[in-house]
This record gives sequence, structure tokens and C-alpha cells, in this order.
Amino acid sequence: MTPSPPVRATLNYSVDNGIPPDYYFYEPDPSVKLNPPGTDSQEVDIHDAWPQRHTISLDREGFELHEFDPSFHDFDDDTKVKQEFYEQVRAFVKAHTGAKRVEIFDHTIRKRLPADLKQQTEVQRPAVLLVHSDYTIKSGPQRVHDLLPHDATALLQGRVAFYNVWKPLYSRVEELPLAMCDASTHEPNDMLRMDLKYRERTGEIYVMRYSPKHRWMYFPLMEANQAIILKTYDSSEDGRCRFMGHSAFEHPDTPANAKKRESIEVRTMAFF
Repeated sequence: MTPSPPVRATLNYSVDNGIPPDYYFYEPDPSVKLNPPGTDSQEVDIHDAWPQRHTISLDREGFELHEFDPSFHDFDDDTKVKQEFYEQVRAFVKAHTGAKRVEIFDHTIRKRLPADLKQQTEVQRPAVLLVHSDYTIKSGPQRVHDLLPHDATALLQGRVAFYNVWKPLYSRVEELPLAMCDASTHEPNDMLRMDLKYRERTGEIYVMRYSPKHRWMYFPLMEANQAIILKTYDSSEDGRCRFMGHSAFEHPDTPANAKKRESIEVRTMAFF
């Protein structure tokens, strides 16, 4: 396949000022000095990944694209999503990772909505225009403890990896595509811990500082019978990808009449 030329687009990185970026899900005290993420906007080349579809690896670049059965359509029925669609996702992750056990813990439907996270619902949220990876060295194992308290100690003796499965709901993605940073092109210290401030606790994810070494890729015009599986945490320290930065982006060539993007991402934990 002949690749289309790289697209030049803006991605929102975060400034590395020695202080963890933070985001509050409530109004903090006025005396709090905020350090928001995503304030370092950088123009980058985002490459067409279709020609490399069959050579890209979860353990090297950190993502893969595969065919996915598009027959499920009841995405507005949360119960059916959890009872039926989750089983498709579980089988998909097992087939493409070799995991012995896969636990699914939530999903999000992404649409073009106001970007203010305080206005999102539990399941429906805007596309995230921020370079990030969903878990950190600390929050990955903590998530296993939170969700599987009786099994966590034993499960964490072996390898555990977190994968997101991302696909269009019903039709081709014509705007706000998903870009992935080839994990072999970032350094460990490019990942910056970001604090997620809730009233009752503080969580953490990774955001990324800019580097010209980063190579960005995407799959233009994905269809509903295709899904990306992307790695957001891996306990293995043998040199394979452990975290993978990703972000939605505004494609500069999006036509004015493009269909609004509707997608779902399902978050999973895989045990080997």
C-alpha cells in the first residue's frame, strides 16, 4: 500500500518544569497554584500507519490494528454493552495478546463535546486532545489491587498488561482521529506523572514532554469493522513497550461536512 503523506498537525504536550502537572475535578482553594497539562502545543508530522499495519507490534510500537466484528450496535444500552460487547472485547484481547485472563473494568464513548472534563458524564466524554498514557508504574498495580483485591497479590507475581480497545461505533472516522506515539521513539523520562485531584483521593497518569525524536502514527479513515488495541501499562521490564502515548487530534484536512466522530474505548487488564 502506498502511504499518504504525513499530516502536519498540532498535539498538546506538557511542560516539564519539575512539578507534576495536575487536574482538579473540583474547584480547589484559590491559594492553590495550578500546573495544568497540555500547555506545550507542538506541530508534528503524523504518519499514515496503514502500510505498516501487519508489522506494527504491541510490544514494540505499543499498538496494533485488527479486524473486529461490527455486528453489535446497541451502544446506547449500557447493560448490553457490558453483557455482550465486553465479551467480544475480551475474546479480541485474548486472541491478539495471548493473555490467559482478561478483566474489563470500564468503557467510554467519545464524541465531540465540550472539552471541560467537569461537564462529562460517567460513560460519555469528549475526545482527549492531550498526549497521555492512562497508567503509571504506581497506578497500574494499584488498579489491580482496587479491582481485584482478593487476587491482586498473586496476579501481580506474574506479568500484567493493560490494553485499551478503541473502535468507531457505527461508521468511518472522518474527524478527530487517534494518533499513537511509536513507543520505541520515546525515552522513559519523556513520561511525566500527572496528578488527578479528586476530593477523596489523588490518582495519576502519564502525560508527555515534547521530543523531536517522537514518531507519531495514525490510521486514516478507520471503519467500524476495525479496532486498535493499544498498551497503556505493562509490568514487564524486559525491554518491550510499557507505556504508549496517544491523543486525538484535529486533522487539518477534515472536510466541513465530515461526520462527527463517535467511538468507544474499552479498558482491560490482561494476565499472562
